[in-house]
Amino acid sequence: MEQKKEKKILVKNNIEDNVDYLREELGVGKSFDIIHLDVEYAEHKMAMFLVDGLVKDDLLHLLMKFLAKVKKEELEKDLLKKLLRTYIPYIEISTTDDLSEVVSGVLAGPTALIIDGIDEAILIDARTYPVRGPEEPDTERVVRGSRDGFVETIVFNTALTRRRVRDRSLRMKFMQVGRRSKTDVVLCYLEDIADESMVKNLEDTISKIDTDGLPMADKTIEEYISGSYWNPFPVVRFTERPDTAATHLFEGHVIIFVDGSPSAMITPVTYWHHLSHAEEYRNNPISGAYLRFVRYLAVFASIFLLPLWYLFVIDPQLLPAGLEFIGPNKEGTIPLILQFLLIEMGLDMLRMAAIHTPTSLATALGLVAALMIGQIAVEVGLFTNEVILYFALAAIGTFATPSYELGLANRLVRIFLLILTAIFHTPGYVIGTALFIIFLSRMESFGVPYLWPFIPFNFRSFRDVLIRAPIPLKNRRPRILNPKDPDR
Repeated sequence: MEQKKEKKILVKNNIEDNVDYLREELGVGKSFDIIHLDVEYAEHKMAMFLVDGLVKDDLLHLLMKFLAKVKKEELEKDLLKKLLRTYIPYIEISTTDDLSEVVSGVLAGPTALIIDGIDEAILIDARTYPVRGPEEPDTERVVRGSRDGFVETIVFNTALTRRRVRDRSLRMKFMQVGRRSKTDVVLCYLEDIADESMVKNLEDTISKIDTDGLPMADKTIEEYISGSYWNPFPVVRFTERPDTAATHLFEGHVIIFVDGSPSAMITPVTYWHHLSHAEEYRNNPISGAYLRFVRYLAVFASIFLLPLWYLFVIDPQLLPAGLEFIGPNKEGTIPLILQFLLIEMGLDMLRMAAIHTPTSLATALGLVAALMIGQIAVEVGLFTNEVILYFALAAIGTFATPSYELGLANRLVRIFLLILTAIFHTPGYVIGTALFIIFLSRMESFGVPYLWPFIPFNFRSFRDVLIRAPIPLKNRRPRILNPKDPDR
């Protein structure tokens, strides 16, 4: 269902009619931050509407000084044209004959100037938003590299991207989503590289979003465009790093920016995109390849290690000779499967508590958790030492996953495998693993197979996935994206 458009209300020549409509629609007098100023310049009645806090006061005062110096005879002919070209010295200025558009504009930040006798309104985009500095994102830190990151203001994010991509074919397509929120959304892509059909598909899908607003910004957009609400695996990649976004633009991906979010969405992506990190490319190729190998090992261990160990415990005949030491050395007071489930939920409780705990108390929380889970829980027989050990290895692998969303999805798969193994033993582990691979192989991200280049197999691309290849040797863009220019 396409988003409904507001009915057009024409600007009238009579300023009183326009002012009455705008005062009613904007709630002047009902909201303290909606300001209405009746002014008169060059013996012409004018009215200004703006939102306090979203306007650069010094710039607006400067414009008012310019208008105050204008004489009547200077505006006798072509009033609107002279104001726009001579007496309002500002770059971002436009006109509209639709009062509904004026209301939406004022609520977004620009200042509206209404003039008696003119059937068009002037919108002066002298807005400013409260914004923090572009600091390095916590979830994508690197030892060496840039320290800037996206912020909650969309214009800043597009500027950070254009700073790194100075290509003349870089396109920033502006859209608004939400009947009430009117949230700014930007599609960013390289016109000479990105697949036109993919860009058009994304644009059409976003334009058809019909909802009141986007309270969770980019996450709400992602749920609308993904098309699979109950699938835990992310079909877009979130990044807060401008250099990461620029890298994917050069490959042919499309980036989606949403105002109010410090993350950009990369589309389309595969499973392997979620396992790559900027740190690999901030080191030499050998070191980067090693870091990638360790990361893959940690991620796959977080999924399969704990269920595999549990399988060896319940079916000891499967355990190779010489590995009896992996335990458990003694039975716990509660079944192992319940220990796993309890510690899974306990870790999530600890994670949520850490988020909500003030920084000054975080150390105390860590000590309490270490004592309760690491020592006392073992002494009272709630957990065995081996359960703590192997779960800690799985948790490390989860936290080593660059994508937070993929880490949560992998955790659900681990729980699923544990339950199947507990019920069906060896067949449960084998069938669960097979179902997991089949599920991923059937997934798509905007027409791109989720496990490509593993399924369907492409040797050259799969080699680049496994090994961090030197940049001079990566002279081809991923063909699965159908880039217009396949050569780098």
